[in-house]
Amino acid sequence: MVVPRGQEYQAPQEVETREDEEQNIKLTEILELLVAAGYFRARIKGLSPFDKVVGGMTWCITTCSFDIDIDLLFQENSTIGQKIALTEKIVSVLPKMKCPHRLEPHQIQGLDFIHIFPVVQWLVKRAIETREEMGDYIRSYSISQFQKTHRLPEDDEFMQRKEKAIKTVTDVFEVYKPQRKYKRQKGAEELLDEESKVHATLLEYGRRYGFSRQAGKTEQAEDKKMALPPGLAAAGKAEPCDEDDLQAAEELRIKTLMTGMAVMATEEGKLTASTVGQIVGLQSDEIKQIVSEYAEKQSELSAEERPERLGAAQQHRRKVASLNKQILQKTKLLEELQAKCADLQTKCTEAKKTLNEVKSYSEKLDKELAALETIESQADPSILQSLRALVAMNENLKSQEQEFKAHCREEMERLQQNIENLKAEAVEDGEEQESNKIIEQQYKTEKDKLQKIRLLLARRNREIAILQRKIDEVPSRAELTQYQKRFIELYSQVSATHKETKQFFTLYNTLDDKKVYLEKEVNLLNSIHDNFHQAMASSGSREQFLRQMEQIVEGIKQNRMKMEKKKQENKMRRDQLNDEYLELLEKQRLYFKTVKEFKEECRKNEMLLSKLKASSS
Repeated sequence: MVVPRGQEYQAPQEVETREDEEQNIKLTEILELLVAAGYFRARIKGLSPFDKVVGGMTWCITTCSFDIDIDLLFQENSTIGQKIALTEKIVSVLPKMKCPHRLEPHQIQGLDFIHIFPVVQWLVKRAIETREEMGDYIRSYSISQFQKTHRLPEDDEFMQRKEKAIKTVTDVFEVYKPQRKYKRQKGAEELLDEESKVHATLLEYGRRYGFSRQAGKTEQAEDKKMALPPGLAAAGKAEPCDEDDLQAAEELRIKTLMTGMAVMATEEGKLTASTVGQIVGLQSDEIKQIVSEYAEKQSELSAEERPERLGAAQQHRRKVASLNKQILQKTKLLEELQAKCADLQTKCTEAKKTLNEVKSYSEKLDKELAALETIESQADPSILQSLRALVAMNENLKSQEQEFKAHCREEMERLQQNIENLKAEAVEDGEEQESNKIIEQQYKTEKDKLQKIRLLLARRNREIAILQRKIDEVPSRAELTQYQKRFIELYSQVSATHKETKQFFTLYNTLDDKKVYLEKEVNLLNSIHDNFHQAMASSGSREQFLRQMEQIVEGIKQNRMKMEKKKQENKMRRDQLNDEYLELLEKQRLYFKTVKEFKEECRKNEMLLSKLKASSS
């Protein structure tokens, strides 16, 4: 596009660069920080300070591995347009990285190292922290990559020991694997439920399941009984009998299952009665101990009931009433706390709202102050000096006005006091009329002086307002740059939309032509298909059909030749337009080069004129 290219080739705007000792010190500190962080290109003496600093900032941002959708491609000895684009990208990336320091593109282009130093310091710190975080990961990754293709002597020794260890573990598993001791007989009764099948399978391998489960249930029952109130404890007295019945039923089930089993052929000896008794009584001691503990706890709960004083139902009702009363008290307390919480939340919300308003107003003031500082730094010094002089004059006139008003008030008070004194003397002396005339004359004189001073002050204020309005009407360099940038963006957007619309129109026309040709082809094929059988019926119609087919083929060839010719003409026209476009681009480059040289000569002319005026004065 023409306008962005013009922006790239136009003469660079002169940015005021501070060539003082402090700037040089900050530049040295920035380069030392970059070298310490690992950016050793900062030591190359042939690079300009801009390339060193911007290259270091780009390197730090890339090292931080921050996920951004911006291409930070840094090239040495770039053009002005590339430098401006790169600095704007860097400035847009810094807020996304949550950098606490603010930086503007013109500060980077103008090599304002005092403002660049804290940003570089923060970036170097962030890059070092990122490298430390990634160090362990990279080290482990390199070790894993090394171990894929290489081995150490310790690894070979470990592999030899590993084979022996695997063999040993396999042998242990073979020795201590479960061994089947019993087997169900063929004529035994078939088991229907899943629980009986599990019991039978465990008994075949010499293990039991039922007693341990019943013992666990007994412990759970005891815990539940401990949690019941004394009034309801009597309801669980019959549970030990239930547990004994369950235990007896479980033993009977185990005996029944064992009757349908026989000893495996590999076992030595036969299944004796003592062996069955041992299997049945595996956990009898544990069950007896649990039953005795349960009886003791049940007796303690029964002693706490005190049936001679209160019945179980009455004690239960009292407990329920007490619990309801506690629930009401806790509910009231909860409502009070909720009300206090809501009040505190409203106060907190109002405080947060006030804080946000204050913060937004403070940020607005900071932005306006920064904008004024940038405008002041980019404005003409002579206009600023004259404006400062006018503002100082305005302030001086205001202070003189305040002093004059105070003096007038004091004079008025003094004159009023004189009037009162003169009135008193006139009453005494009888000369009140003459003194009144003198006082009125003095009052008119002072009033005329005050009116003249007010008119003079109003005239000066009008002159100051006119000058201020004229100064505001002249756009600053930053505003002109922003206007140009916005116009360029608008032109780019309009051009992109226009190009996209043209592409859509071209696509539509192409598809429409393709549709027309396809319809013709389909119609032609349909007509050939419909007339084929009739044409093949006789030799005359066959020859006529072949002649028609030859004519159709000849017509298609002619249409193809026409389209090829049209394609060739469009191609030649495109090449011609491309040549014209290249010539225009060359003229544009020459124009921007000429404008740049003209601006440079104008600047030299202004310098010579200023020197001439200085020498003549």
